[in-house]
Amino acid sequence: MKKISALALIILMGLFLAACGCTDSDTTKIDVNSTQPETQNNSPNVTVPEETNSPNTETESENHTQTDSAPKKILVAYFSHTGNTRVIANQIHEKVGGDIFEIVTVNPYPTDYDSVVDQAKQEQEDNYRPQLKTKVENMDSYDVVFIGYPNWWGTMPMPVFTFLEEYDFSGKTIIPFCTHEGSGLGRSVEDITELCPQSTILDGLAIRGSSVKTAQDDVSEWLREIRMTE
Repeated sequence: MKKISALALIILMGLFLAACGCTDSDTTKIDVNSTQPETQNNSPNVTVPEETNSPNTETESENHTQTDSAPKKILVAYFSHTGNTRVIANQIHEKVGGDIFEIVTVNPYPTDYDSVVDQAKQEQEDNYRPQLKTKVENMDSYDVVFIGYPNWWGTMPMPVFTFLEEYDFSGKTIIPFCTHEGSGLGRSVEDITELCPQSTILDGLAIRGSSVKTAQDDVSEWLREIRMTE
């Protein structure tokens, strides 16, 4: 009986050890298999889509950047009687590039100050449109148009009214700038907005006539503020 009991005990112990060995082995396999996808690139279902999509994303990003940063064609147009506005126009042109154009009337204004003042006032009261001697070729090709002028009687000289009415500025960006002796832009921006209702009007610049030759820093700062230069 003792031999039989000992034999049975040995058999039971063997079965118990075998059961424990199987449980440890299964647990180890589960741990290894569960961590493998996180540490190795063995699964094509995980890695291939990432590699395939990456080049497409970069291309789309590059194309978007190129579209947004595409150069715009710029025109700097101005009317100048004494030459002050011409100085600012040239400073702007030097910094933004593009083309420059002077608005010139068929009949020149008098050189005498009082005579110019009287004529400008009369033209404004009559809502007169002076005939222009110069013309912009291919205005449709320009995206951005700077408009420069002296402040005469609180707004633009009437030749600038003529200029703005001669072309279609729909969809264009208009940027006003003027020279003055104390009245700034006056109501000129409102007049431009009324004449060009389908245009985008950016903040304008007003420079005193006595300061035009030293206005480079003011011009540069203004151009950066309206994001025409970096």
